[in-house]
Amino acid sequence: MHSLSFLQLILPGVPTYITYTWFVMALLALFSFLATRRLSLTPGGFQNSMEVFIKAIDNLLIDTMGTHGKRFFPLIATLGFFILTSNLIGLIPGLESPTANLNTTVAMALVVFFLTHIVGVQIQGMKYFKQFLGPVWWLTPLMLPIELVSHISRPVSLSMRLFGNIEGGHIVLFVLFILVPLLVPLPILVLKLLISFIQTLVFMLLSMMYIAGAMEEHH
Repeated sequence: MHSLSFLQLILPGVPTYITYTWFVMALLALFSFLATRRLSLTPGGFQNSMEVFIKAIDNLLIDTMGTHGKRFFPLIATLGFFILTSNLIGLIPGLESPTANLNTTVAMALVVFFLTHIVGVQIQGMKYFKQFLGPVWWLTPLMLPIELVSHISRPVSLSMRLFGNIEGGHIVLFVLFILVPLLVPLPILVLKLLISFIQTLVFMLLSMMYIAGAMEEHH
């Protein structure tokens, strides 16, 4: 939606969503450096702010997956910080959100999708695939396509929900700034800010629920 994206001028020929993905990665690396360069037992400033976010994600993960889900904290925290930062930079004129591109959201959703089934096989072995066959053998022809569609719809839902909400919000803001460039778009901007946080939370929660479900034995 931003025709004068400065990264398009710096890196011509590179897809915009890729350049902004690199940009978000660089921002997160900078935030990590600033938060850890002077670690203290009594944190203040930037370290304190980052620890608040980390603790919130850790509490959310434990509440959703239990203590056995702690090993997935690096993935969930990375997704959370990347998605939130990507959503928020799109609110700045001249910048774009990588999450407003379907390629980015599909890539993240596929990571969660494949990891879900890998974890399921690691923990349950080949018994993991029994859930696709139904409770009794004669229901297999009916249950197998239903279960396959159900699981395939997960990455579709994850990617389309995030992409649709972020890109839709950008379009609304863009149109309103053209039609009414003064104070009227401000409530929409606040709503867009709220959506950025909510969609980050939704993606993280669903990812944790899918992985937690794969670790449970189905009867």
